Amino acid sequence: MENCLCRHRILNPPSLPLSSAKTHHFSPRATLKFFTNSHRKPPKGGCFDIRRRPVKVKASAGASHCEFGSLNSPLEPRSPVGKFLSGVLQNHRQLFHVAVGEELKLLSDDRDAAMARMLLNSDSDEALLHRRIAQVKEHECETAVEDIMYLLIFYKFSEIRVPLVPKLSRCIYNGRLEILPSKDWELESIYSLGILDMIKEHVTIMTGLRANCSVTESWATTQIRQFLLGRIYIASILYGYFLKSISRRFHLERSLSMTNHDLRRTSQLFQDMCPYGFKGVISSRTSNTQSIGQGLIQEEEIIEDLKGYIRGNLTGPLQRCAKLRSEEAVNLVESHSVALFGNEGLVESDNVVLTSFSSLKRLVLEAVAFGSFLWETEDHIDNVYKLQENS
Repeated sequence: MENCLCRHRILNPPSLPLSSAKTHHFSPRATLKFFTNSHRKPPKGGCFDIRRRPVKVKASAGASHCEFGSLNSPLEPRSPVGKFLSGVLQNHRQLFHVAVGEELKLLSDDRDAAMARMLLNSDSDEALLHRRIAQVKEHECETAVEDIMYLLIFYKFSEIRVPLVPKLSRCIYNGRLEILPSKDWELESIYSLGILDMIKEHVTIMTGLRANCSVTESWATTQIRQFLLGRIYIASILYGYFLKSISRRFHLERSLSMTNHDLRRTSQLFQDMCPYGFKGVISSRTSNTQSIGQGLIQEEEIIEDLKGYIRGNLTGPLQRCAKLRSEEAVNLVESHSVALFGNEGLVESDNVVLTSFSSLKRLVLEAVAFGSFLWETEDHIDNVYKLQENS
């Protein structure tokens, strides 16, 4: 299969504040720092060229002003690689991940080759030229990887049949923002019960909507300053990212704790039984199995609950879990936010929109899922293409 793929390079509720009237420019990157610190079939030979001209799919201007469509996302691919993979995702979905792997490897090789040439010619008359070429290649690769990261996140949303909310300008009509369908169940289905409970608390804090509210309460309307939507959205992306990171760390530490204790208990049991010979080991194994399990469960060193783990470790290593690990992830969150809200939607002003609590919840749930998928995608890509550390 790997030889079959050819590279394509042508290509608010009342509790929500309607605060003061001063106008300041709102930078998504600044907000990040603020929150983190607090059908054609293949031929018989099996090989077929998936190179296609990129296909652009735009939302049609119909009766619905907030219309979802195929591959209709706020942010469009900016690189030839991103446009190529966008076409693969639309026309040859089954080959998407294979194509992604190929492109990441090629990007990594391109970047490494440019860096090697720069180092090789560091003492030559062309050193400045090769340094500039390496810088340009680094920038091109960074943009391409951000596109790949975005398309992988888009793919994860499509797996749960949830379209990304398009540009909000398409969802606002006569000063009212409404996002349909809500897709609450789908957006909540990707989490365990413990994580979901924490996300519901976050939704309540961000929107003022109770977890078990009635339909009437959900569809009640409220006014909110437009730029606050952007801040809520970015804060929710970071929260989803944090929850994914911290839950992975929690399960890893719990697993290691259980494994180490199991080894200690097994070693002690073996020493106790050895004086009786091999038969003694066999005869004692069954009777001691249950006590081993009970000892593991009752061991005080084992972490019991994710919430308790977070409450007990709010400083130190856990602070790093709330920080985006790579520069590419930071850039992607910023680009996606600008594309979704528009530059005018990210400037602090007195512009107010009327919306339902249901639509606010939809935005928050999507953002949390985006952050969770971002963590997974970042982790996946970093295994093939080394991402730049977010300093």
